Amino acid sequence: MSRRDDLSPEDRRIWARVAGSAIPHKRRKPLLAVGVDAPAIVPKGPTSPSSKSRPFAAPVALPPPSKPPAPRTRGVPEELEPRRQRRLSRERDPIDARIDLHGYGRFQAQDALTAFLIGAQARGHGAVLVITGQGRRGGTGVIRASVHEWLTAPALRGVVSGFAPAARKHGGDGALYVAIRRA
Repeated sequence: MSRRDDLSPEDRRIWARVAGSAIPHKRRKPLLAVGVDAPAIVPKGPTSPSSKSRPFAAPVALPPPSKPPAPRTRGVPEELEPRRQRRLSRERDPIDARIDLHGYGRFQAQDALTAFLIGAQARGHGAVLVITGQGRRGGTGVIRASVHEWLTAPALRGVVSGFAPAARKHGGDGALYVAIRRA
């Protein structure tokens, strides 16, 4: 039985998240001796033009294969422009959907938020409201403190174009407007 079979489904989910966040090392290019000439080795024997024996040349170092073009990545989500934020707060631009993350644990909230935002993009929503809550006893809650990191993570760069704190009537410091990229 391998070590992976010993993991519970929760441990596998956490491991997949950790493994997905790892950044691979840059590979070094192989060292090639290009342009170095080795003496030709001439086989002994008949050297008539009709014979098939030819002098051996040094092996030719081929250039390294070119890298395939890097996938086009979207930039890190930025703050919403003030005009868009004002239109959302005054409800001139519609808030197409909302999610309330109260009662979730940190990892559950991240999974729920990721699934919600990907689904919102698939449904063609332009902006959503994410309610995180303010935390206990006036402090910053775990979800509220982590949501900025989640929204700027590589997994959501193709989904989120920007975000900003919500207006007081939409949750104030405990909520965010999130602008969704078009699919």
